[in-house]
Amino acid sequence: MEDKGFKVHGYVLHYLLSSLERVHLISFCTNMNLTAESHSIPLNDGNRIPLLGLGTYGDPRTTSKGTALECVKLAIEVGYRHFDGALVYFNEHEVGQAIREKIADGTVRREDIFYCGKLWNTFHPPELVRPALESTLKALKLDYVDLYIIELPMAFKPGKEFYPKDQNGKYIYHHTDLCATWEALEACKDAGLVKSLGVSNFNQRQLELLLNKPGLKHKPVSNQVECHPYFTQPKLLDYCRQNDIVIVGYCPLGSSRDASWVNVKCPPLLEDEMLVSIGKKYNKSSAQVALRFNVQRGVVVIPKSFSPERIKHNFQIFDFSLTEEEMRAIEALNKNIRFVELLMWSDHPEYPFHDEY
Repeated sequence: MEDKGFKVHGYVLHYLLSSLERVHLISFCTNMNLTAESHSIPLNDGNRIPLLGLGTYGDPRTTSKGTALECVKLAIEVGYRHFDGALVYFNEHEVGQAIREKIADGTVRREDIFYCGKLWNTFHPPELVRPALESTLKALKLDYVDLYIIELPMAFKPGKEFYPKDQNGKYIYHHTDLCATWEALEACKDAGLVKSLGVSNFNQRQLELLLNKPGLKHKPVSNQVECHPYFTQPKLLDYCRQNDIVIVGYCPLGSSRDASWVNVKCPPLLEDEMLVSIGKKYNKSSAQVALRFNVQRGVVVIPKSFSPERIKHNFQIFDFSLTEEEMRAIEALNKNIRFVELLMWSDHPEYPFHDEY
């Protein structure tokens, strides 16, 4: 069996597209000169998404100017083709410059790159959706993005402040109809500003709301959620597979230990004895095993790093395969531990994590 001319080896991923009641077989090759684009899976709108991407979030208070620019350029040289960004990362201008420079020097073409942007909470009203997307395009200096997603199902008060608060320091929420927001996104796709539409941090109930929307023109192609061996998301993953929605896993290696937004009581994922042990068998790190685990079950991973060494390291997951037994053993590590709880917004009417999945 071959995929794009490359031979299958080891564990063959069975990626279930349940609405068609068939299994899509994805093969992985051992040629490290290939790009992440070679290891991509189909989206329900006919486009494809690379299984491995680079997260580009960096705390603007501590990240030096130019860091994202240099790291994205390096990542493209290493072989990454998928980049996950957002307006609220405040570095889309650098990411866009890196992409444009690597296009200009002939390393890649625009169509080789898959860029995901995000609609922030203060832009949920339908009339603000296209201007928000256009702000991202202006920062990137690109004509379109490949994927644009609703970053969170929770709307904030529109305005100049991305994190609006009242005089008591309490976040100011806003009520918007997620279906109306989605219709505005559909118009952006129809206008050619974005190739595919998705969501992030949506639970099953919120996904159902969109999928059951009267007159739905474009289904969500993806749902970006926290996903790693300690939080494998089995029920949400199963639901999304049934509806041809790809799971994109953020924090696939656990998370930073920033107490302002991360549950620091969680044990460090990469110190897990089983992941370390499996890694030794393949001369791989626990991080590489954790990433391989997810891509091998059809979950896209977007590890964030601004370390040149780790950017290279995280890419080296296409030259080995986990056995079915190892896959089951890693799945059994699930502790339903969520690193990113966003408890500061837990009183929002659309806070997604009160539901089971």
